[in-house]
Amino acid sequence: MTIPFYKYQGTGNDFILIDDRAATFAATTEQIARLCHRRFGIGADGLILLRNEPGYDFRMVYFNADGREGSMCGNGGRCTVQFAHDLGLFTSRTSFLAVDGPHEATASYDLISLQMGPVHGLEQHDTYDFLNTGSPHYVAYVDDVAQTEVVAIGRAVRYGDVYGPLGGTNVNFVQVLNENHLKVRTYERGVEDETYSCGTGVTACALSARAHFGWEGPVLIETVGGTLQVTFRETAPRQFEDIYLIGPALRVFEGTVEL
Repeated sequence: MTIPFYKYQGTGNDFILIDDRAATFAATTEQIARLCHRRFGIGADGLILLRNEPGYDFRMVYFNADGREGSMCGNGGRCTVQFAHDLGLFTSRTSFLAVDGPHEATASYDLISLQMGPVHGLEQHDTYDFLNTGSPHYVAYVDDVAQTEVVAIGRAVRYGDVYGPLGGTNVNFVQVLNENHLKVRTYERGVEDETYSCGTGVTACALSARAHFGWEGPVLIETVGGTLQVTFRETAPRQFEDIYLIGPALRVFEGTVEL
């Protein structure tokens, strides 16, 4: 079976995009994982199917690099919006459905602005924050993210006694650069490694910074793969709506692969 695919990246978070509006894509968990493998496949942090959905411009179906269907992916959502725009499914504004519900987004020449789902709570613990921005996120503040052992510490938290039994969590390490400006590195579950960027992760970090420092936003966030912005509206203490993840999403290449 020959499958056409497209490769997109959003601040270094890269994805295999497949136009599955004909609903013909069928692959096992192992096959998807192999497609995402950086030695034996195309190489990506995840695979995304774009499908038809009544009442929306499209539906986004996201699989982690381990081949299992995942929770919401912010950068993957932005890349899917750019893919849909490139396919001519909308002009400037779109609405689509993802695993965590409906989303809206706008596309301009070089930026995708994606509305994330509302956040109804933020847990503040002694050494970290925890919240769900479409995916679960652990947020810890450090003096220097460059010196942080992201994979070792992230894996210990992801599989630890607190969050491991609940399916694990993504783990973010945050350095405050100055007001409304953060530097973030993230360990992502499903990839089981550090990624160049994590959209739901930087969203979580921006909301955490609001809770800690009272920042109004937009919050500028430096990741390994580039710069993102997050805007939001706090409707009650530690509750947020109108959250937008803003940044570039670009097509890298396209091709076909035998499955």
